[in-house]
Amino acid sequence: MNEYRNLRSLFVMGLAVLGLSLSACGGGEGPPKPPPPAPAEYADKHMPDGYWNNPEILEEGKAIFTGVQNIDVNCASCHGKNGKPVKAGARDFRRTEQMEMYSDSVWFWRVNEGVKGTKMKPWKSKLSEDEIWKVIAFEATFGLKGKEYDVAAKKWVAAGTAGSAPAAEAPADAAPAAEAPAGDAAH
Repeated sequence: MNEYRNLRSLFVMGLAVLGLSLSACGGGEGPPKPPPPAPAEYADKHMPDGYWNNPEILEEGKAIFTGVQNIDVNCASCHGKNGKPVKAGARDFRRTEQMEMYSDSVWFWRVNEGVKGTKMKPWKSKLSEDEIWKVIAFEATFGLKGKEYDVAAKKWVAAGTAGSAPAAEAPADAAPAAEAPAGDAAH
């Protein structure tokens, strides 16, 4: 009887060690893969000036993301209120290494047109361009907080340090961005 208990205990411990080993490996996800580049019609679309890390824009983006502004649009129902997915297959916006692979153009394209072969549908019929940019600015706070996309360098950088790329114009339906005090760079 003692031998049976000892074998059973060893078996249970072995399973526990195996489980911990597998979970430490990340479940076999492997390194993140970069998304395809944005199609030509999206390649020159960039976040309007003053949107990254702007508290007013982030608050509006959060209202859209969580379905408060429009009950038909609730990004959080798949991506979670904090960027942690609540539905299988939804992008985890908290994974900085992966999110840094997405330019603002690619991100806009994917939200606007959806992602073929996934449950991510196109939102262009429910959201204006300006609303999409606000959602993207908010989503970036999960894994890219305090960063902005530098169009000239084609990478994410600390907020306020982006190069001197041509400024993107806000969409016609955009709310005016808060003006920075004289002498401050508005990014």
